[in-house]
Amino acid sequence: MSALEPPTPLPGARLLFSLDPGVAYLNHGTVGVVPIGVQRAQQRLRDEVEANPRRFYGQEMAERVIHTRRFLAGFLGADPDGSALVPNITAAVSIALNSVPLGAGDEVLVTDHVYGAVEIAVRHRSERAGASVRTVALPADAGDAEVVALVVAALRPGRTKLLVVDQLASVTAKVFPVREMVAAAHERGIPVLVDAAHVPGMLPVDVTAIDADFWAGTLHKWAFAPRGTALLAVGAAWRSRIEPLAVGWSQDQGFPRSVEHQGTLDYTPWLAAPTGLFTLRTLGWEAVRAHNAALAAYGQRVVAAALDVELPKDAQLPEPGSADAAMRVVPLPPGVAATQPEAYALRQRIAEKLGTEVAVNAWGGRGLLRLSAQVYNRADEYERLAQRLPELLAER
Repeated sequence: MSALEPPTPLPGARLLFSLDPGVAYLNHGTVGVVPIGVQRAQQRLRDEVEANPRRFYGQEMAERVIHTRRFLAGFLGADPDGSALVPNITAAVSIALNSVPLGAGDEVLVTDHVYGAVEIAVRHRSERAGASVRTVALPADAGDAEVVALVVAALRPGRTKLLVVDQLASVTAKVFPVREMVAAAHERGIPVLVDAAHVPGMLPVDVTAIDADFWAGTLHKWAFAPRGTALLAVGAAWRSRIEPLAVGWSQDQGFPRSVEHQGTLDYTPWLAAPTGLFTLRTLGWEAVRAHNAALAAYGQRVVAAALDVELPKDAQLPEPGSADAAMRVVPLPPGVAATQPEAYALRQRIAEKLGTEVAVNAWGGRGLLRLSAQVYNRADEYERLAQRLPELLAER
């Protein structure tokens, strides 16, 4: 395994966060970390609420939400009039699923990289409608052409009513060619829901160009927004058919207002989200992306070397000055964290005994250690994990 030098830290970036200095936080991808400046922006909004709640929730609130949505949608290349702010991917996926007609004999196609909560939502909706769920297996090291071919082979026009795919899978950290997958499904008359939870702020994206019927991404992971901030972009053909999770005063205004307006919902995460993008742009988005991709690749290699495990064939090093995914997985030795309960238990042991936060998942009968990299991380955090993890695993 060739040596890889870690990237140079971005000056002052670590001081922007309020993380516990006694913990190596290598798990940004799970719920994100909110910069101090964004925390303060949200707190000012909370203070505004309590200074005069009636005024805050008055008629101007709609305009403030619309203005924020337009700003965030612009960052993602999405149509602001065809997008809605939602709390998270769970809400976005449920809205999309409730808006797609399903009946007996119909099916929803997912991949084996699907996020657990999304799969639960798909199965729940399908069971209520008398429909079924099928899973297509996609090898972790499959190239884009192979991925598209496998998905196309699994589609059954006339029966497959929805294809659900990840743009960047949470469990395997694999990036998928969603634009090509969407186009192939559309050629067969099948709508597509893209789970892009990890994309905003990590990868460049043009939502309009992807042309998915439903595209959902969170801004509270890699775009430094407060938690509870996500965007659901809906294709023009579906906007009049959107079913909000709760029906309220704005139902007759249609999408997106019927989805966004829910009385005394806490709007402060959404309204503070632009401050997160300002922070990202102040640091230099390209610099952040390149730093994080290089650091994630470095961490992946030092931990894999310490465990003496082989990395996936597509675990390529980012080119100098380029940017890639800021999450990487390390396959754990056979028999380690092979089930999800075992994966959760190992994650907790690593947190308690090594003072390190990581993600651990079971996929395909193998445990996967997922490492994230953000501007507050340093190379020595991954090096310490590499030094101490083999001994921890040997304690089994």
